[in-house]
Amino acid sequence: MSEVYLIKPNIRFEEEYLDMIHEWEKSEEKFTPWVLNFDTSDFAAMVEKLEELSRGIGVSPNSVESSTYWLVDEDNRVLGAANLRHRLNESLADRGGHIGYGIRPSERKKGYATEILRQALDIMKDLNINKVLITCDKENIGSAKTIIKNGGILESEGVSDGSVFQRYWIDME
Repeated sequence: MSEVYLIKPNIRFEEEYLDMIHEWEKSEEKFTPWVLNFDTSDFAAMVEKLEELSRGIGVSPNSVESSTYWLVDEDNRVLGAANLRHRLNESLADRGGHIGYGIRPSERKKGYATEILRQALDIMKDLNINKVLITCDKENIGSAKTIIKNGGILESEGVSDGSVFQRYWIDME
């Protein structure tokens, strides 16, 4: 695995970000985290929207302020994204959790998911969030392993839209 780091969204990475999005589209998989679904036709406006969400501007009534980061390697290739919720509402406390993350299809099974979550947890500490909830579909064994590698303890399982999901807590203290 090459050296990777989380960055705030930046228009300098437009080409690399769009390359990741196109790869995801070709795979026909669901975009994770949800912010990867944002319209990229005005890239600068999308980056600004992500920044505003981190400051609580334009947050929908059923959502919370959140910060988005992109995982990039030393060649500035965008490998994935993480969305960090600054707090939990009722819905997120049940199913969504504090952190959503995803790695582009061609870069999976290389340790990047474990690393994006590790670095995201460091940022959560900076936000003074000492107990982090992360959820995943029960059938997503790779995600469960990633969460456990980062200290996740399974608390419970639930059902949403007919599929079973798991709720893990990571104590950061």
